Amino acid sequence: MKIGIIVAMEKELNLLLHLLENKTEITVGDTTLHLGAIGANEIAITRCGIGKVNAAVGVMTLIDSIHPSLVINTGVAGGVGADAGVLDVVVADAVAYHDFWCLGEEWGRVPGCPRLFRTASLHVDFQDPTVKTGLIASGDLFVSRPEEVEHIRSLYPDVQAVDMESAAIAQVCYLKNVPFYCLRVISDTPGGDDNISQYEYFWEDAPRHSFNVLHRILLSI
Repeated sequence: MKIGIIVAMEKELNLLLHLLENKTEITVGDTTLHLGAIGANEIAITRCGIGKVNAAVGVMTLIDSIHPSLVINTGVAGGVGADAGVLDVVVADAVAYHDFWCLGEEWGRVPGCPRLFRTASLHVDFQDPTVKTGLIASGDLFVSRPEEVEHIRSLYPDVQAVDMESAAIAQVCYLKNVPFYCLRVISDTPGGDDNISQYEYFWEDAPRHSFNVLHRILLSI
């Protein structure tokens, strides 16, 4: 299978590149695609930058360049659900916007699209208590205050994590008819005690667990 993987940050990219076999690179405009293989799959990995616009541009470039059968978004997220703690991995069963509203629409629903972007079913049996399943919500905001967390929970009571890219990536995949999958490792707990410091310290203990989970997924499909 030909699979595109997209992350937001250089730190996330660096944790993934060592997984590739027979690595090469191509440049498309301002975007670098890292090509190789993992198991039986052809892989292209790219970094898009932080935020929804960067994410949309990055995944569009990825799709138009390699025409993948599946796009996977991975990286870090803030944990806002009761079940997902720091270093747990949330595998999204759906993603949604927490910062989009248009007159006449439900909060989070972009006209012409579903409110919840459902992810592909890969039928992976994780057998790992640190892997959770649930909704991930996205917006152009680093969530850090309790009132921000409560607002997002009021919109999506079953939300497990928040990030700044996955819904935009999912929307492009929906529009381009490309299956989408998402997993994120929890780096901090927004609304808790100084989650900004928690986030910064998190990188000292690099979140390899999520990328090991991703590696297992790629070897199984």
